[in-house]
Amino acid sequence: MDIPPIVQLKHQPIKPLAKFESSKIPIFGWIYREAVIMVDRSNPDKRAESLRNLKKALLNKTSIFIFPEGTFSMTDQYPLKSFYDGAFKLAIELKVPIQPVLLVDTVERMHFNSILTLTPGISRVVYLETIQVESYSLDQVEELKEKVYNLMDQGLRRYRNYPPA
Repeated sequence: MDIPPIVQLKHQPIKPLAKFESSKIPIFGWIYREAVIMVDRSNPDKRAESLRNLKKALLNKTSIFIFPEGTFSMTDQYPLKSFYDGAFKLAIELKVPIQPVLLVDTVERMHFNSILTLTPGISRVVYLETIQVESYSLDQVEELKEKVYNLMDQGLRRYRNYPPA
């Protein structure tokens, strides 16, 4: 349920990076394949292809949305899982700022374990401070990743009333 709010909150072309597995859902999968850049993390060649597609989108002035965790955290104690490096390397390489966005209520709208948990309701979207990357080099990926992680972790704790870290 991350994709619908994202499509509505940007008034410019966007392409989210999304899991290949979701493209197998009947009917939804066809729409999904047209709307996103898919990644199959189990295949190194497909991961590389996804990266090329992300670069192409950015060079064509299309915003991309990347979920750097790759999945959901299952605990309130740690609202985020650790991030993958790819989005941060890409941002540094292309000198594209990072705009962290929190989709605060997604798990209440449809829990990730079943499409049958779909419920109506509010879906809050929170834009956090934009992170400029011009001063970062590729050997500072961990530093950038940690900065974004901490910003998002603090935001989720505030908006979802999770306990302090």
